[in-house]
Amino acid sequence: MAGSSEEAPDYGRGVVIADDWPGYDLNLFTYPQHYYGDLEYVLIPHGIIVDRIERLAKDIMKDIGYCDIMVLCVLKGGYKFCADLVEHLKNISRNSDRFVSLKVDFIRLKSYRNDQFMDEMQIIGGDDLSTLAGKNVLIVEDVVGMGRTMKALLSSIEKYKPNMVKVASLLVKRTPGSDGFKPDYAGFEIPNLFVVGYALDYNEYFRDLNHICVINEHGKEKYRV
Repeated sequence: MAGSSEEAPDYGRGVVIADDWPGYDLNLFTYPQHYYGDLEYVLIPHGIIVDRIERLAKDIMKDIGYCDIMVLCVLKGGYKFCADLVEHLKNISRNSDRFVSLKVDFIRLKSYRNDQFMDEMQIIGGDDLSTLAGKNVLIVEDVVGMGRTMKALLSSIEKYKPNMVKVASLLVKRTPGSDGFKPDYAGFEIPNLFVVGYALDYNEYFRDLNHICVINEHGKEKYRV
């Protein structure tokens, strides 16, 4: 089913950002004034994110073919990635000789408190997963780290026997505790950093930041709960 265990076209690790990458100076970009002093640097500028997502959409359509797709968006961090990805998929469909039906559903997973991963994952909201039976499912996630959250979700979905399950993640972290899970489609592979922006949050803050940035210790303390 989903992940790197299947034999499928290898779309690589996405854009790989090295551990020693210094990032971009914040002064080179515009960002909300209320976050001044809370960030270390820009890891991925907004324009690069958008361009990479457009390429991911092309790879997805090439891989799975022009079949109907049920997109399962993992909220809240994945909503912006999902919206942009779906729009690119629709554009590809519009310019092809075959209509592709794209339906979107939503589920929320709670796995972090502050910047620490919790042992128990909470699944919040979402329609009855039995509706995914026989469907071609594309799970859209913001970040894959250790892989536990995605494996738990896949386990829940696969009980309902969808026709196909693929996972697209904007980010994949090189995390020491990773169980080796890799999504089928990855936007960027990044160091083990806690990042915010482009709808990725820290206790609900920073979702309004367009770039993906590294939060500093002052920012963590300021918005800690």
